[in-house]
Amino acid sequence: MWKASFFALIALLSISRAGGQQLNLPAGSMQRKATTACLECHDAHIIVQQRLDKKAWSKEVDKMIRWGAVVDAKDRDALVEYLSANFNPDKAPYVPVRTKSKR
Repeated sequence: MWKASFFALIALLSISRAGGQQLNLPAGSMQRKATTACLECHDAHIIVQQRLDKKAWSKEVDKMIRWGAVVDAKDRDALVEYLSANFNPDKAPYVPVRTKSKR
């Protein structure tokens, strides 16, 4: 069951990358690390739409590390700080830019 869900997610990400706009993560001391660690597998839209508190980001980062994200132990706390500072529940919801469809 999880394999089907995984492949469906990969297909969805491929479609969204092909038709979507390029999105960069916010500037900050850990922008480069977040880009290399997170965007290796995810589109930036997956991250910027999140509104998690620090505890939830900590759990999410730990889960991604277990699943293979390359994050040095010395960078882990700073990455959690970067994500929780930029994508926390106090931030306004992410609103994607609408593009004209090709009809």
